[in-house]
Amino acid sequence: MRKNIKNTETIFPMPVLMIATYNEDGSVDVMNAAWGTMLSRNQVILNLTETHKTVKNIKERRAFTVSIADSNHVVEADYFGMVSGNNTPNKFENSGLTTTKSENVDAPIINEFPISFECEFIEYQDGEYSCGVIGKIVNVTADENVMNGDNVDISKVNAIAFDPYTHGYYKVTERVGEAFKDGLQLKK
Repeated sequence: MRKNIKNTETIFPMPVLMIATYNEDGSVDVMNAAWGTMLSRNQVILNLTETHKTVKNIKERRAFTVSIADSNHVVEADYFGMVSGNNTPNKFENSGLTTTKSENVDAPIINEFPISFECEFIEYQDGEYSCGVIGKIVNVTADENVMNGDNVDISKVNAIAFDPYTHGYYKVTERVGEAFKDGLQLKK
C-alpha cells in the first residue's frame, strides 16, 4: 500500500556539489548545491538564485568549477551550504581546504574533493520555469587515488548524496548492477 507524503525536494539521491568561484578580490568562494545535474554530455545546469554570492561571481568571472563532495569532507561540504559568502567573505579560509587555479577557466579547483568539472559560464536563465546557471564543461580532473587505470572508480570516490526527507548525507559506494546489460534478462 502506498501513502501520500508531504512534497519536498523529493528526488533522491541529490548530488552534493561544491560550486567554486573567485570573488572580486581574488579570494575563493564555495557553495553547496544539491540542485544540479548534467544538461548534456558537456554541459551542467545548476538551479541557483541570483542572490547567491557564487552566482554573482560566476556572472562576473564567466567561469566556475563543480566538485563532487566526498565522505571525508562532509563537515566542510555542509559548512559551505550553511554559510553565505554574502555575509562571511572568508568562509573558504575557515574550512581549512586548499585550491589550485584552473589552467582552463578563471576559477579555483578544490584540491581535497576527488572530481572537479571546470566550466565556462554559458547563460543564466531566470523566470518562472527557468533553471539558473548553465555552464560548458571544458575539462574534468580526478585525483589519482580515485582512478582505476584511465577510469574513475566510483567506489573510491566515496561521493555523498543528500537525503531531502531527513536532511542526511549518505555515502554512494556499492555497485549493484550493470547498466545496459542487466535488463537484457527481460528482453524477449
